[in-house]
Amino acid sequence: MKLIKDLNFKKILSLFLEQNGSPIFNAKGIAFGVFSGCFPFFGFQTLLGVFLAQIGRGNIVLAAIGTWVSNPFTYIPLYLFNYKLGALVLRNPEKIIIQPSLIKDDFWGQGWFVTTRLIIGSSLVGLCLGVICGLIAYLFYKRKYKI
Repeated sequence: MKLIKDLNFKKILSLFLEQNGSPIFNAKGIAFGVFSGCFPFFGFQTLLGVFLAQIGRGNIVLAAIGTWVSNPFTYIPLYLFNYKLGALVLRNPEKIIIQPSLIKDDFWGQGWFVTTRLIIGSSLVGLCLGVICGLIAYLFYKRKYKI
């Protein structure tokens, strides 16, 4: 089992290291991918990252890799943090208590309440993490190619 994990990590690392292109091209790919990976659009994060990378003229392979910032190990902490940040931005940090009557009576209203906070938080976290990871990738590829 450990051998399989090591092989997968080595494959991903080699994909990352073997990318050709300018440092800015590669950095934009990572940045768009990480940004997209911060949203709770399961199954569509990679498509969104690749689409943004194509529009922004970034590396689409690195965009796909960057979306892996969210994975089964990071879903809960990432989206909980995104939700709390969105609630803080909207000045509504109270906790939601889901009761059976709430589910029957105000399901759609409550869904909108949660969704807006999650999307706003995901946008802010994605923007910050995307810029940070893009800068790190830029410096890495700049040093790798000694440009």
